[in-house]
Order: sequence, then structure tokens, then C-alpha cells
Amino acid sequence: MTTDTVTDVFEEHRPVLTGVAYRMLGRIADAEDVVQEAWLRWSSTVREDVREPRAFLVRIVTRLAIDRLRQLRTRREAYVGPWLPEPLVTDFGPAVPDTAEQAVLADSVSVAVLVVLESLSPLERAVFVLREAFGFPYGEIATTLDRTEAAVRQLAGRARRHVEERKPRYDVDPVHRRDLTERFLAAAAGGDIEELLALLAPDVRLVGDSGGKSKAPLRILESAEKVGRFLQAVAHEPIPDLEVRSLELNGGPALLVLIDGKPDSVMQIDVWGGLIQCVYIVRNPDKLTGFGGA
Repeated sequence: MTTDTVTDVFEEHRPVLTGVAYRMLGRIADAEDVVQEAWLRWSSTVREDVREPRAFLVRIVTRLAIDRLRQLRTRREAYVGPWLPEPLVTDFGPAVPDTAEQAVLADSVSVAVLVVLESLSPLERAVFVLREAFGFPYGEIATTLDRTEAAVRQLAGRARRHVEERKPRYDVDPVHRRDLTERFLAAAAGGDIEELLALLAPDVRLVGDSGGKSKAPLRILESAEKVGRFLQAVAHEPIPDLEVRSLELNGGPALLVLIDGKPDSVMQIDVWGGLIQCVYIVRNPDKLTGFGGA
């Protein structure tokens, strides 16, 4: 296998490898580190012995991600305030032509699901990601994790039940979510508390991720009144050179807030029954570096 072919094979499978790593780790830099390590191992492998490059590479990435996840657990236990995944720009487009497959991928990378995945064990998370997001056969997952197929099926069932029990309900219709996002922004920016409260579910939650490096609630806010009052107070703060951009993150519409041309925060909402169920705000500057400047 020539050098060009070696590179071409790896690049062909890079999207899947990155997708697995990000869903496992919730942070783009960690996912990229894992994929880079997989490339180093692939480039030094006797590839004539590899019959299925995709399965071989996914096995490497999954095992590396499990090791990295175990290392990250200690850091996340000391994290200041609520933790949210690093926002990921998503545009499956022609790379995933099937609409049903796009919906599965978008759901598996949603903030709501990634937050729940944090509570799984590394092995459960790996099985869930490989099976639910990418549809790998149980036998292939068993080989990847060096477990029996029966054990993998048990892990998959336990992980699926855990996610379904804890994942909040939300509307995946992007048009509906985008409409409520725009109305939400207009009400918050205009200080229209009545309109804002009308958009919020009675038990709405606001999760702010600052990592202790910027201003955000250090605890999850719950109830329409608390969330509404907080957003109204934030909207009334005078902020010069503020710009808000719409984009797609983690499979759904989101807002990027820039101040003086620099990324300040990312906001996204979950919608169900025509009301906002959860507001996610990422303000940790370490998680906004991918958005660059203006």
C-alpha cells in the first residue's frame, strides 16, 4: 500500500472516526487528539494484515477514546459549575443523504443526549455510540471492545434504558426550533418579560457552562420565573458592539453571540409541545475557540 493510498484510506474514514471520538468525549480538541493518535498507529501498521480498514480504525479510536474518557473523569469532577459539551458545527448535507440517518446522527450529537452520556460508564458510552449512532453490529462492537457479544448486548440495553429515562423530550423539527429560537431572542433582547415567559415551559431549565472562566449561573436555574428574570437581567446589560449570528450546532439551530468581533457565548434551546424546555448557554472561552474572530 503506497503512502498516498494509506492517507486516502484514513481520510475516507476520518468523518466516522471524528464522529465516534466527539460523541465519546464531548470536546473537539480531545476528539482530534484521539484521531491523530489513530493516524499515527495506522501509518505504522502492517496494513496487509488489515482486512477491514474501517473496523480496524474504529477499534483504535474507540479504545483510545475510552482511555481518554477515563482520564477526563477526574478533571470533570472538579469542573466549576455545570458541564456542557463543546459546541460542534454540524452540516451532514450530501455526506449523509438519507433523511432518517441524518435524524439519528443529529439526535446522537445533540446537547441533551451528550449530557446524559456523561453519566454512562466509558464502556456503556462506547457501546451506545457505536450501536445507536453508527449502527455497528453487536459482533463488531464485541471485537472492538474485546468483550463477548452477550456482554455487549447487555451493555447496550442498559445504556439505552439509561439514556431514554434521562433524556428530556424535545422536538427535532429544525424549522419549529428555529422559529422559537428567533422569537426567544427577540423577546429576551427586547426585554419583553411577558412574551419571554409565554415561550417558556413552567419547569424550564437553564444550564450555563462557564468553567469558572466567565459569568454564568453556577447552578442550573429551574422554573420559568427564575429563567425569565435571569435572561431579562442579562438583556438589559449595556453591551457595545454586540452581534448575534444564527448557525447549526449539534444538529439544531443555535445562536452565536460575538462582542467586539470575538465569540462570547453560544445559546441553544430544546423545544417540546411548543414551549422551551431547556436553555443551554456555553460561555467557557476554551469551548468557543473554534469560532475564531469576526
